[in-house]
Amino acid sequence: MILDGQSPEAIAEAVRMLRAGGLVAFPTETVYGLGADASSDMAVAGIFKAKGRPADHPLIVHVAAGMKGTEALSRFAQPLPLFAQKLVQAFWPGPLTLIVTRQPGVGAAAAGGQDTIGLRCPSHPVAQALLEACAEQGVPGVAGPSANRFGRVSPTTAQHVYEEFGEAVPVVDGGACEVGIESTIVDCSRGAPVLLRPGLITRAQIEAACGEKLSDRDVLETPDPRASGTLEAHYAPNAKVRLMDAKALQTGLDVLGANAAHIAVWSRTSLRCRSQRVLQRRMPDDAAASAHQLFAVLREFDAQGVKLIWVETPPDTPEWEGVRDRLQRASAA
Repeated sequence: MILDGQSPEAIAEAVRMLRAGGLVAFPTETVYGLGADASSDMAVAGIFKAKGRPADHPLIVHVAAGMKGTEALSRFAQPLPLFAQKLVQAFWPGPLTLIVTRQPGVGAAAAGGQDTIGLRCPSHPVAQALLEACAEQGVPGVAGPSANRFGRVSPTTAQHVYEEFGEAVPVVDGGACEVGIESTIVDCSRGAPVLLRPGLITRAQIEAACGEKLSDRDVLETPDPRASGTLEAHYAPNAKVRLMDAKALQTGLDVLGANAAHIAVWSRTSLRCRSQRVLQRRMPDDAAASAHQLFAVLREFDAQGVKLIWVETPPDTPEWEGVRDRLQRASAA
């Protein structure tokens, strides 16, 4: 069932289902999330079951931007350090998740049993309408990992979610996601900011906003908290993803020649190909545009039944870090 995110009646129906302990997929500016009442461990268990996700792999809790969102933040998290407060002020609502120390007795299942929990305030207007309505009805936060089977390609449209779960999961349709890759994750639970997952918000932007340098995770005495989307292999299509530079891509196509088949290529560089059975798509030169297209392109290639996906390695520059991260994890699967 796909619900119109512009309809107040549809939002009310989604809230009713969440209050009853059910699952509802919803749009954010990054990707679509698979939502459940974050304060109900039983409801959250439904997310792990539907995704096939290990119960110790934590989720991100989404909160509203208004006063109820502020109440939700204090309900799920212990008082934030000053640098974390600055990040909230700079980037919420937006594609930034903070890992913070959890309030005892709340959100244990969403936190994967840890003493920390991931919190985010999305900027998508449909997500905000849903979260505000949930907060008014006693659901302080909505746990929402990407609405796909565990480890697979994240969805950026309502149709993608429907293709994953069919009629089993209602979807609030808010159109195509603007950002297209998951949020930047910063750990704020160890006294200094630590980047756990890159995204649209860059290292330089984080440091400028919080007034501190990001800490080197390798020199901290305590291990990283577990966080969403940080496993070595993740975001993987059915086809095997391989990253190559433009020269290697062209060499591969030249060697296979007219016999090349069951291959898709996503590249910024224009390549010669003698086979009509190779799918070629142009990767934008702009990092944000490439992030927006990334998961949709991988899903398109899968739908075409290719066996191999060859991708031109993104530039080694800060604005491309999120795209590189997703592609490297997809290629590791």
